[in-house]
Amino acid sequence: MRKIVLHMSVSLDGFIEGPHREIDWHRVDDELHRHMNEQLRTKGAFLSGRVTHELMAGFWPTADADPSSTAPMVEFAGIWRDMPKIVFSRTLERADWNTTIMRDVVPEEIRALTAQPGGDLVLSGADLAAAFRQHDLIDEYRIYVHPVLIGRGKPLFAPSDTTADLQLAGTHTFGNGVVLLHYRRARAASTG
Repeated sequence: MRKIVLHMSVSLDGFIEGPHREIDWHRVDDELHRHMNEQLRTKGAFLSGRVTHELMAGFWPTADADPSSTAPMVEFAGIWRDMPKIVFSRTLERADWNTTIMRDVVPEEIRALTAQPGGDLVLSGADLAAAFRQHDLIDEYRIYVHPVLIGRGKPLFAPSDTTADLQLAGTHTFGNGVVLLHYRRARAASTG
């Protein structure tokens, strides 16, 4: 059974982006990017909302042709292009780059995806994560905490009536001060 893994970067004060959608505070250097590439290349699909998908599709398909791209960026461009992607959107009419559109988060459809063979499914985006969390569909959380306080913006976790009991699966500190916090659902911790 494939797992659904929320994979997100946040500021120390819990925001995924600033008040004007800025993410220029991310501390992604070559070490962190190589680590992320290593983690993501083995996954089965990327799951994202329309905004995240369009942001990614606006840069990564041709990032490896940009002479200013670093070696880890070039590598990720290939990973992103080749990886199956599922974008959740009620308005998107079509999507390129090996992408399937799903209109809503339907628990039975998501469970059917996890029952298919292949690598784990990587979830990104706060709004989509909230929908998955509401249906108790997230198995693991890989949260990369960046050493910066941005004061305000969009929080990773909106208020919710859903409680998720988690167990620490590991941590990793990168040279640039970013810390990975890796948690698993308590009920899944003993199985994986």
